Amino acid sequence: MTGTGRHRRRETCRLCGGRDLVEVLTLTPTPPANAFVAPARRDEAQPCYPLNAHFCETCAHLQLLDVVDPEELFRDYVYVSGTSPVFVKHFDTYAADMVARFGLRAGARVLDIGSNDGTLLKCFRTRGLEVLGVDPARDIARRAAADGLETWPEFFTPETGRRVRDLHGPQNLVTANNIFAHADDLAGIVDGLRAALAPDGVFVFEVSYLLDVVQKTLFDTIYHEHLAYHSVKPLRRFFAEREMTLFDVQRVDSHGGSIRGFVRHADGPQAIRSAVGDLEAAEAAAGLHDAATFRAFSRRIDGLKRDLTRLLADFKAEGKRVAAFGAPAKATTLLYHFDLGPETIDFVVDDSPLKQGLLTPGKHIPVVPSGTLYETRPDVVVILAWNFAPAIIDKHRAFLDHGGRFVVPLPELEVI
Repeated sequence: MTGTGRHRRRETCRLCGGRDLVEVLTLTPTPPANAFVAPARRDEAQPCYPLNAHFCETCAHLQLLDVVDPEELFRDYVYVSGTSPVFVKHFDTYAADMVARFGLRAGARVLDIGSNDGTLLKCFRTRGLEVLGVDPARDIARRAAADGLETWPEFFTPETGRRVRDLHGPQNLVTANNIFAHADDLAGIVDGLRAALAPDGVFVFEVSYLLDVVQKTLFDTIYHEHLAYHSVKPLRRFFAEREMTLFDVQRVDSHGGSIRGFVRHADGPQAIRSAVGDLEAAEAAAGLHDAATFRAFSRRIDGLKRDLTRLLADFKAEGKRVAAFGAPAKATTLLYHFDLGPETIDFVVDDSPLKQGLLTPGKHIPVVPSGTLYETRPDVVVILAWNFAPAIIDKHRAFLDHGGRFVVPLPELEVI
């Protein structure tokens, strides 16, 4: 690797170690996507890092090579799953499915890597399972532990996996939700989970699915926390090279389109499902194994930028006030690449108390509670948390009833 300070650059593919890497997508540099700041720091410039995606000609993996120090990204994390009713329901269904599918009985052991506020762990605990979380966000991990969920405030490493096994025994199920896109050293994570996992245990992970990202032009899911953009072909090879087997893959709706991967030890008992080969074939048919596909993806992003910025400029020319709803990490990418700042968007509504009262990364747009919609009555609200658009619109029908309009920027520009 090369680099200095808080940023360094890889020279090899994160999955296969290959060096035949081609830059296929160049987005506007941004600060870390969750680097919200206090109003007192409004006039301070925040460092921006390159945001360019590279395609591996050896294994077809898409990834960022510019790596921001994970200490900066995750130690003081502000995202928590429990503030989203959609995700609370998703995790409860997820836990029920895993318990039923793998016959997990009371007392079975579950480890969640990147456990955040323990939302998923709670769903397993209510079903009688023994749970353990590992998460580097110190304050969030501390609150989860105070809620009765043992949570280790650290990054997951091979040593962590061995310590889990020694102190808590082999784990029947290990989960990781979106974390498998967040880490630079994926091989180290696999070494750790292989140590922690029981011989017949299963590792289950969810990540944004590259096929959905490309087909729906979900470019804003590309940000510094997300170093890897996963598809089945390179993942299957990656696990096989580490004495593990990707034996099933399911498509799920999270984050505009994700996959849930199921992995076992190479000699584990679970049969390989046809979905693995089926999805790999679908990826080939969609061009995911060809760098040219991602260059075409870049051109579609340019078209979206033109359409959205023209629409908002027209609203502003008519004297309308524009706000936004949702301050997820992906909003930072969209705001920067589409060059939208406080001159266009007056404020951003978000339901997370951890973000309210702060300013968005770099652009420094105020983040406020949802009640502000009705106190200041903007004319137009851009839903930056577009994956929750139906729930947001349904909850805030009163805004529409009083003449307001919602703009949903992705997957397709829509005015409601």
